[in-house]
Amino acid sequence: MRNLSRIILLLAVSAIPLLSVAEDDIKTDTFNPITTGVTSQSITPDARGASMGDLGAATDPDMNSQFWNPSKYAFAYSSAGVSLSYTPWLRKIVNDIFLANIAGYFKLGSGDNQALSASLRYFSLGEISSSDDVGNAMSSINPFEMSVDVGYSRKLSEKFSMGVVLRYIYSNLGYSAYAADEQAKGSSAFSADISGYFTTYPIIGRNECQWSLGFNISNIGSKVAYNGGNDPAFLPANLKIGTAFTFPLADYHNLTLAVDANKLLVPARPRLTDYKDAQEYNDALQKWKDMSSITGIFKSFSDAPGGFKEELREINFSIGAEYSYNQQFFLRTGYFHENKYKGNRQYFGFGAGFALNVVRLDASYMIATAQNSPLDQTLRFTLSFDMDGIKNLFGRNK
Repeated sequence: MRNLSRIILLLAVSAIPLLSVAEDDIKTDTFNPITTGVTSQSITPDARGASMGDLGAATDPDMNSQFWNPSKYAFAYSSAGVSLSYTPWLRKIVNDIFLANIAGYFKLGSGDNQALSASLRYFSLGEISSSDDVGNAMSSINPFEMSVDVGYSRKLSEKFSMGVVLRYIYSNLGYSAYAADEQAKGSSAFSADISGYFTTYPIIGRNECQWSLGFNISNIGSKVAYNGGNDPAFLPANLKIGTAFTFPLADYHNLTLAVDANKLLVPARPRLTDYKDAQEYNDALQKWKDMSSITGIFKSFSDAPGGFKEELREINFSIGAEYSYNQQFFLRTGYFHENKYKGNRQYFGFGAGFALNVVRLDASYMIATAQNSPLDQTLRFTLSFDMDGIKNLFGRNK
């Protein structure tokens, strides 16, 4: 089962790159990252959000708001849109892991107050060859994780909207190295998101600006059961809070500054070093495995072994900026910071975008500041289509 260990290692690295922590910084009494199942659910799918340091709770709505804050769709400028995103993942380690994502929305009714949205995410871990205990090749497998979701958002006032999302998740990491009738089955889970978005247009001097606030509580749901149910894992439930401020630099020139904060709503897995003996540790571990997801969400605010100081370490921060010219040309940058004892993901994002009436192309590039990070030099590409632009294009051709 050595190849199964490789699969789990790749998943762990994709969300919590332990390789980026210097060897002399790893201490058993301080290094304590939060572990979850289906870690691919935490990977940023689109180039715009990634180039701004992995943020998007309160930025202007776009086709990929399903991941960041689905309630933003109610304020979308177009009546419908769809996007395709592709991310080659961990290319410094392997060359066949990728994340593909499709997202879109459709405004309902004539009042422009509500929207339906959906997304499909597919995370491939590439091809992995299986072998028996003496190293004889037996077969190859293609482990993957995927999810599909639908959402509904609605304006509750001229300045505030809320949204909900229902999601089905499937994680297939298992295989049988010995007999065809022992094929391990994938694990399914269901989750929901609850979000809110507030935006207003204050006048500062002679300029009309935009100030927005947003939150998204995502992946509230069941657990995934690995290894035949013997190794249950929490979904990466997450609380995201953000704000964004847009102001004009000149005619057609706008600058947006944004900040996001994230905290995983997942209880910390017990560590042997925190208990007097093995029996006490095993009891705590079994209690952690038996804990419900809802209980785990509340537990996640007060269970860190290091107390309140360690709880604060579990909050990740993103800060980003976006310059736009006439909503046609975009330049973006941002920074993401995670405490070195909670995973040490620290990197800059850079990106650009170009939009026409119908299509917009965005690209981003990541530069890690943590030493030896496998996430360094990550590229993302997003292609978006504005359905209003397509209708107008066909209308002019008639």
